[in-house]
Amino acid sequence: MSIGKVFVNGIFVNLKRLIFGSDCVTDLQLRNDALNGNVLPSPKVAEIECIGCGGCANVCPTRAITMKPIEPVEIAEGIIKNAIPEIDEINCVHCYHCHDFCPVFGLFGVAATIHPNDVGNKCEKDVTSMLVDPAEVSDQQIRLIAQYLTDDSIIQKNREMREKAQQEAEAAKAAAEASDVAEDNE
Repeated sequence: MSIGKVFVNGIFVNLKRLIFGSDCVTDLQLRNDALNGNVLPSPKVAEIECIGCGGCANVCPTRAITMKPIEPVEIAEGIIKNAIPEIDEINCVHCYHCHDFCPVFGLFGVAATIHPNDVGNKCEKDVTSMLVDPAEVSDQQIRLIAQYLTDDSIIQKNREMREKAQQEAEAAKAAAEASDVAEDNE
């Protein structure tokens, strides 16, 4: 876009605001609306999508996030969510460490690997499908993430799944060897 178009567009937008003034609110009107409860803040935590890991509270540099207990909900087999984050707006400095750490990006209303204020590049992938079909996470990454979790249920579940897969592989190998021995005896 040329500098002339930008200049003309800016003049048009500003004249529209001055002439029609429909989107203008005075400080007094806004203050009265806020004091009377007519202005509600947007929700900061996606309570349904949140898995309750508590990592956001642990990485918050200002300790503005606390985990609020809720009635336990089983979000996956063997994994129970019993708390969700609550953000203290006065202490929050909007550094988005919590958003970046959250495995489901359930903070500040943006389910994507971008900052809520469009800082950085937008994610081209469909995040919803990524949540339904998660990617493999290495043991090293799990250990790094585990430093910030409030409990080790996810690590324990990962260990159990790995042990179960190993037992199934060993059972299949033993069955194949038994089959080979039976064929050799015949």
